[in-house]
Amino acid sequence: MIFARKVWALLVGIKDALVLLLLLLFFMALYGLLTARPSPAQVREGALLLKLDGTVVEEPAKVDPFALLMSNDTVIKEHRARDVIAALEAAATDDRITAVALDLSRFTGGGQVTLENVGEALDAVRKAKKPVIAFAHAYADDGLLLAAHASEVWVDPLGGAFVMGPGGMRLYYGEALARYKVTPHVFKVGTYKDFVEPYTQSQASAPSKEARNALIAAIWENWQANVKAARPKADIARVASDPVGWLKASGGDPAKAALAAGLVDKLGTYTQYKERLRALVGEDAADNAPGSFAHSDADTLLAAHPAKTDGAAVAVVTVAGEIVDGKAGPGTAGGTRIAKLIDEANSDGASALVLRVDSPGGSVMASEEIRTALERFKSGTKDTGRRPVVVSMANLAASGGYWVSTPADRIFAEPGTITGSIGIFAIIPTFERVLAEYGVRSDGVRSTPLSGQPDILTGLTPEVKEMLQANIESNYGRFLGLVGASRKKSATEVEAIAEGRVWDGGTARQKGLVDQFGGIDAALADAAQRAKLGEDWHAAWYGEEEDPYASLIERWRGDDEADGPATGLDLTGLVAVRQQGQIDRLLGDVGRLFEARGAQALCLDCPIPAASQTAPPADAGWLARFLAVFAR
Repeated sequence: MIFARKVWALLVGIKDALVLLLLLLFFMALYGLLTARPSPAQVREGALLLKLDGTVVEEPAKVDPFALLMSNDTVIKEHRARDVIAALEAAATDDRITAVALDLSRFTGGGQVTLENVGEALDAVRKAKKPVIAFAHAYADDGLLLAAHASEVWVDPLGGAFVMGPGGMRLYYGEALARYKVTPHVFKVGTYKDFVEPYTQSQASAPSKEARNALIAAIWENWQANVKAARPKADIARVASDPVGWLKASGGDPAKAALAAGLVDKLGTYTQYKERLRALVGEDAADNAPGSFAHSDADTLLAAHPAKTDGAAVAVVTVAGEIVDGKAGPGTAGGTRIAKLIDEANSDGASALVLRVDSPGGSVMASEEIRTALERFKSGTKDTGRRPVVVSMANLAASGGYWVSTPADRIFAEPGTITGSIGIFAIIPTFERVLAEYGVRSDGVRSTPLSGQPDILTGLTPEVKEMLQANIESNYGRFLGLVGASRKKSATEVEAIAEGRVWDGGTARQKGLVDQFGGIDAALADAAQRAKLGEDWHAAWYGEEEDPYASLIERWRGDDEADGPATGLDLTGLVAVRQQGQIDRLLGDVGRLFEARGAQALCLDCPIPAASQTAPPADAGWLARFLAVFAR
């Protein structure tokens, strides 16, 4: 019996070991399947299916796969602009691609400069005699900016197209804070440095409105010019100036009104849209669903057209999102992380560096950390000698975004770029009046005027307030000095274009804050020329390591499916997206006031990307996000 039990135990152990081994092999195979990257051989003759379900950004934030699995809502996808443009450029030259299917059903927007760059890539496809067919359930400004570059623009019969224009209202908390006896101590320099105004006033100051009106007028003019150039017959003026009359003229039907104004070409459902594509490029042999058409996705096409990697390296480092202290990012510009990337390019012996900036600014300390890393790169090593640094501004390069641009040998921007905002501020709220309202008083003994300061519960002493203001003024002076040295301007000349005022790219060029119009390709070519590399060079992008979970996340979302979403964003959906953005902005404003932050160089009118907001994830619920502001 003892022998039999031992044999049985051995057999059970062998069985358990085999089961564990098979499970291990199964999960390894499953992981390999889910994380497999597209193969160039998978490119099929037909259309490039470009599903922009989410936003187009300079640098996507990483998605936590576990958070995605636990989420009760779909995480909005962020598409890297460079990848979208590269896929379109490949589609223009690849003979296997005969059309582009631009699916904007769940498109939620992007920066104006970024979308103009994508529009140029769509134009390249059309110049190659390949049609671009766009579809959405409803278009707003961002969607129209892209769709205008399509050969055919389709909209759902229950949808429409609407021209909103830039601008809008923002909240001012000065009266509310006074009512609840919260004292926001503001330390700033710059007449136009209006980021602090929402915390101290009940409405915008005259200088703030002056600057904002000029900026919005320039951005609006650029948008109209781009859309009109791509779609000359579109009656934008009527749609924008008399939206009610325009809509009523078509019986209140937004889709028919959009068709009458030349904003769209066809009314049809998503299935009818796909049938149109099938007529152009042929059926999908592997899919019998209604309207299925032969296609390849962007990732597959990019795998078939890998970027050049031979020759000397021109390093590219991206500063995207709010600039913060520490290692945050991608999607948020952690100063320590970005400085480390620049130092890596330095150590690797890169021949030149292009700093791609898409940031509204942020921490002065983090901005300086990035700037000094760029100066180290410029100084070079014994082997390399001095090397060029070129800045390429995308949608935003304001405040701290301009601070990090000052080491540049040349600055490129676009007419729609928002830049400038050369100014400094800090906000410290105190609650001595709140506590006094409930009978809480303070008393004690100080050995110096700085003892126990700064104290947000009992207030700031006059000495501390004077010292903080002096420090802000000192940092502002340093900012002016950096700009003057970079732009070769006197202190008086810099002061005239500083004071915290924001500028559009065109005005910034006229005032000498920007050297030349052009995108990232122009900046790369200029950097290579300054480094005397001839034609033998390639762009080396730092900080964009491949995410091993990317394919798993895409498959979980259904990104590789051509059937499209069951429901897209109609007008109500677009309004809901804007509403969510306003709630996030509100919570971000409140969180920014009560968070511990140092001196800031931030732009009020620069949209802070969602990845940089201080609010919790959208799927947490608005009440949880509101309470989380006070739970930090």
